[in-house]
Amino acid sequence: MTYLSAILIAYLASTSIAYGQSNLLESVKKNPDEAKALCNKFKKQNQKGISYRSKKVIDDISRERNLSFTDAEILSVYVIGMYCPEIK
Repeated sequence: MTYLSAILIAYLASTSIAYGQSNLLESVKKNPDEAKALCNKFKKQNQKGISYRSKKVIDDISRERNLSFTDAEILSVYVIGMYCPEIK
């Protein structure tokens, strides 16, 4: 019984995480201006020689949007891939 409970809890936790990440990305999909604003932020950082993957940039996004570091990282990778792939 304990084994099945552990599997059920793990499954529910993973679907909850996936749902949360889906909502995170949906907010940008539904608001392309938000994605463009992030692209502009990344471009400005690139001009200073700072990558969008840098800890500083991810920390800024995390703080500005009240996200975990991991969610901010997922959001930035998604935005770069979908809206501004030229960013480094």
